[in-house]
Amino acid sequence: MKIIDAHIHFSHIGSFHRTAHDLSLVDYSFKGFEKEFGDAGVVFSIAMGLREIEGGEGFPDRTPSTPMGVDLSSSIPGRMAVCQGVNPYRLGKKDLDRLEKELLRPETAGIKIYLGYYPFYAHDRVYGPVYELAAAYRLPVVLHTGDTYSERGLLKYAHPLTIDETAVYNRDVTFIMAHFGDPWMLDAAEVVYKNPNVFADLSGLIVGDEREVKRISGTPHFFDHFNHALAFCDHYEKLLFGTDWPLVEVRPYADFIASKIPAKYHDDVFYNTALRVFPKIRPLIPD
Repeated sequence: MKIIDAHIHFSHIGSFHRTAHDLSLVDYSFKGFEKEFGDAGVVFSIAMGLREIEGGEGFPDRTPSTPMGVDLSSSIPGRMAVCQGVNPYRLGKKDLDRLEKELLRPETAGIKIYLGYYPFYAHDRVYGPVYELAAAYRLPVVLHTGDTYSERGLLKYAHPLTIDETAVYNRDVTFIMAHFGDPWMLDAAEVVYKNPNVFADLSGLIVGDEREVKRISGTPHFFDHFNHALAFCDHYEKLLFGTDWPLVEVRPYADFIASKIPAKYHDDVFYNTALRVFPKIRPLIPD
């Protein structure tokens, strides 16, 4: 089975390096990416652009200019595209001009907005020009939803129900709710079910190495809300596989997601839907 990982990170973020070293035990580097994703059979990945300033406040960092790209190494792997990250504190004309320029690059697959990390709702007017660019260039917008990987995040801005208004008033834009709104997955399922332009990725539901994936996935009732949401949504063709690497090992996490998805939908969740939602990546994937 071909796999596209629709949500990874490839940026010099302090908390990602610490998690890779202490929890997931992955090699968070260019070489580590090449080996782990190759061994797991992942043919392509989409990295969420993100930056933090050295010596600054750490992510969520209000300082980096828009767009935020990837900077883990001097170049990105050939099997990777990028969703350019948006800092709502830095969305002046020059920032928007730079964002538009990046959207023209073949390796740019979409746009990433970090709801909750930055205290702005998806429907805030600050993001209006970003959605206009997304519509003009027919690129999807990935929205962080659910729990934040920082205690400085504000959860109310990342609740999946806030995406409904954004989706209704921007029908010409495709939105992807990252992390399926976890832990508010039933709300996320309703938003996906109701809105034809809303999808969800299944990344970041577990943080840790293979042993932790087995422990959490085997804990009674831990994923009752996930099972309920999948059944209620009943639109597996609108769900995308993602890991949130380096927060978790790729292969055991892929096995965990596969165990939750009916076998007849594996090709859609792990591959086909990503091609539909991120059309620019198709010519970048080797045959």
